[in-house]
Amino acid sequence: MANILVYALHYDGAINKNSLGAVSEGAKLAAELGGEAHALLLGEGVPQDLAASLGSYGAKKALVAEGPDGLAQPLVDAMAAAISGGDYKYALFGGGLLGFEIGAGLAARLGAGVAMEVTNVRAEGGELIAERPILGDSSISEIKYRSPVGIIIGRLNAFEAKESGDGPAVVEQLSYELSPQAQQSTILVRGEQRGADVDIEGADVLIAGGRGLGKPEGFKLAEDLAAAFGGNSAVAATRAVVDAGWYPYAAQIGQTGKTVAPKLYLAAGISGAIQHKVGMQSSENIVAINKDANAPIFEFSDLGIVGDLNKILPKLTEAVKAKKES
Repeated sequence: MANILVYALHYDGAINKNSLGAVSEGAKLAAELGGEAHALLLGEGVPQDLAASLGSYGAKKALVAEGPDGLAQPLVDAMAAAISGGDYKYALFGGGLLGFEIGAGLAARLGAGVAMEVTNVRAEGGELIAERPILGDSSISEIKYRSPVGIIIGRLNAFEAKESGDGPAVVEQLSYELSPQAQQSTILVRGEQRGADVDIEGADVLIAGGRGLGKPEGFKLAEDLAAAFGGNSAVAATRAVVDAGWYPYAAQIGQTGKTVAPKLYLAAGISGAIQHKVGMQSSENIVAINKDANAPIFEFSDLGIVGDLNKILPKLTEAVKAKKES
């Protein structure tokens, strides 16, 4: 039997989307190994019902640790205590910078093997094998663990959150000690980065703009189309665009930005370099508009439109509005 411990990041009374995906994935994999998935939440006064709600995503038990949230070291202490005192063969994290930091610290603390930017995990022969893209996502590396504990850190949006229909998780309080280094840092205030209101990771429809929009004002075309779709729609951008100051960094997609998986990804004026591809290739439907018929993005798009986006985007906006009004 191999149990899996999953870190569940929470903020402002809600569980992070990537953590819910990790819990779902952990539950599926643990069942295949004949074990259980348990979740760990750390914070000051974590609501019992919030912890118990993870049962809906497959967690059989939720361990609640009291301590300062948002910092890596306290979480390393808590997870190390849980793993050392329990029957856990793997620790699983959803994507995100905090998960990378915790996972790396936990690997050093436990002498464990760690794989980051994992996009798929499978059970085989009673153990887990993690897969991660390498060489600019042109090849896949498979990782097996020789250490007593294997640490798996997913890429953003790599694991889909699926409600299992199970009842609430059993909630237990976890006792642990904060290490001296964990007490040396304190969060004084939580700040919001410029453009933090741009929610591209959770959007169902993304209108992404690149250099082909010509100027910062060109993003008005993308914003109008996103507004026409309404609901859970947002505007995203390439690295070149945000580096040029045309759009907020919070909207950047790609290898050095965010990874997204919307139901519809419309790329306007984006060439489709490999660095951008790795951030959006998991989208369900990819539509590309580019005046260059040889643009690389057409090679992995479901639908390609060769033409002037300054004429095409307004017509699409009108069509979407007309469809909604009919």
